[in-house]
Amino acid sequence: MLFFTPHLLIKLKTMTSPVSITPAFSGPDGLITAVAQDAATGAVLMVAHMNREAWDETLASGRVVYFSRARKRLWRKGEESGNVQNVKAVFVDCDADTVLLKVEQIGGAACHEGYPTCFFRQVTPDGVKVVAERVFNPQEVYKKG
Repeated sequence: MLFFTPHLLIKLKTMTSPVSITPAFSGPDGLITAVAQDAATGAVLMVAHMNREAWDETLASGRVVYFSRARKRLWRKGEESGNVQNVKAVFVDCDADTVLLKVEQIGGAACHEGYPTCFFRQVTPDGVKVVAERVFNPQEVYKKG
């Protein structure tokens, strides 16, 4: 398990390993799937995408950077809300096309709708119900202008 601290990042950069952990960014769009999981609770916080540049910056900084398909640019998690994700561990799946990021979620909300996780709606036999408390009002946090 990798724990990212400034000291460890320096050590990781100087280590050599016979095993490559670089994901396969060779798909048609150059993106991989990234799953963010709360390192302390195990809760799945969100699913997003990364390109090679986002991957490299995430490993170098210890803060999660995604690639926004909607904005077509790097998306530094928390750049507007302050709800950043500090990397605690990184896992690459067997096909090297998905990564699991175990993170410390700062600010209490991973979701842009103000919830702790993007998975705040549960489908039940009686319909969809909200199963989490909103941490912030997105209209106040994401003011345009």
